[in-house]
Amino acid sequence: MASLDRTARSFLLSELVAGFALTLKYMFKPKVTVNYPYEKGPLSPRFRGEHALRRYPNGEERCIACKLCEAICPAQAITIEAEPRDDGSRRTTRYDIDMTKCIYCGFCQEACPVDAIVEGPNFEFSTETREELMYNKDKLLANGDRWEPTIAANLHSDAPYR
Repeated sequence: MASLDRTARSFLLSELVAGFALTLKYMFKPKVTVNYPYEKGPLSPRFRGEHALRRYPNGEERCIACKLCEAICPAQAITIEAEPRDDGSRRTTRYDIDMTKCIYCGFCQEACPVDAIVEGPNFEFSTETREELMYNKDKLLANGDRWEPTIAANLHSDAPYR
């Protein structure tokens, strides 16, 4: 009986007809393809992309050189050097991230008590050389200045869950 059933299925091409039916079913549904460089899909507020150092609204950098992000980084990708200022506060003189080592775990962002280091919404930061992926303080602050409105909105929307 099984051989007769198998023969009938191969003679009637039932698998082929089922495949055509599936194709016809999806042919008239709206397309889900995104035309990537011109259209971008939605990103979660918790997306972890390119790193950025943030500033306070008065323009002063937020980082207080507590070095918690350097201590918690499992890949040891962060290097911080600090010195005290005239007013007694500490600020960083050097803040480097080796993005080739970074595993985008988000621990640095979670450890920071003042939300100075964040992982922003930028996922398009490919480079031609490895040296370009060595981020210094100036590059991180520039990223923070560029993405601040989006970063602030993402942190605000995620605040109830932190």
